[in-house]
Amino acid sequence: MACSRLIVSCSLGALMIAASLCAGAATLRADDANNPVVARANGVDIHESDLAFAEEEIGGNMPQMGPDQKRDYLITYLADVIVLSQAAEQRKLADNPDVQRRLAFDHNRVLMEALLLQVGKAAVTDDAMHKVYEDATKQMQPEQEVHARHILVPTEDEAKAIEDQLKKGADFAALAKEKSKDPGAADGGDLGYFTKDQMVPEFAEVAFKLDKGQISDPVHTQFGWHIIKVEDKRTKPTPTYDQVKTQLENYVAHRAQAELVDSLRKTAQIERLDKPAATPDPSLLNPAPPAKK
Repeated sequence: MACSRLIVSCSLGALMIAASLCAGAATLRADDANNPVVARANGVDIHESDLAFAEEEIGGNMPQMGPDQKRDYLITYLADVIVLSQAAEQRKLADNPDVQRRLAFDHNRVLMEALLLQVGKAAVTDDAMHKVYEDATKQMQPEQEVHARHILVPTEDEAKAIEDQLKKGADFAALAKEKSKDPGAADGGDLGYFTKDQMVPEFAEVAFKLDKGQISDPVHTQFGWHIIKVEDKRTKPTPTYDQVKTQLENYVAHRAQAELVDSLRKTAQIERLDKPAATPDPSLLNPAPPAKK
């Protein structure tokens, strides 16, 4: 089959999870109009949703292909999994202790992931995200940004020659395109807006001391010799809610998940049996007698 090499390379856990998705849930989804049966292997229905599970499981190992080819690939993969898992059942591999341990591990892992996903989704509300956004923006300190261009050359002599041309009225962006060795030369040496900590110290110190429209003397850094022109200076704008909405969603979801894990750890009875228990403090075992009155 087309997926035979992939099947061989996939982990036992992946095969068992995919097989359980196909074989175990078919009857539960038979009446779901939004989740139609797309194929059948040895009497086992393969649903549309199974393709998403399969892609999640093996997506990183799939070759580049178009949507139709990918769909065929995933269906073939799932069919292979069903046929092979049925063959394993016939050989009583489900009774193998190692397989049973792996099935138990995968069972727990899938339930854990489902719970974390549920808790994360439930936590992501507009109110929660706006609260995080408002708290974060209140704590933001004003930060200066500079919009600059630069011309980068290997030697000081070249930098001084360019400086002379600029003093005679040469266009900075045109010279950057012609002379600069920086990857941004094609854009006229435009660096966009940046904060002081985003540049090497020697460059940043000069750029932030210049006024709008000023051009620097040659500046030496580890990259070579620079001529800097400041195009603009401003206070860094606060990002809007919509600009950081995705990050807010991730933060709120992860925070809720972390809080759940932390609370469950505190109430769980967890024993370490692979090393001796910590030796109690002798003073706790033999407390000092009470002081005489």
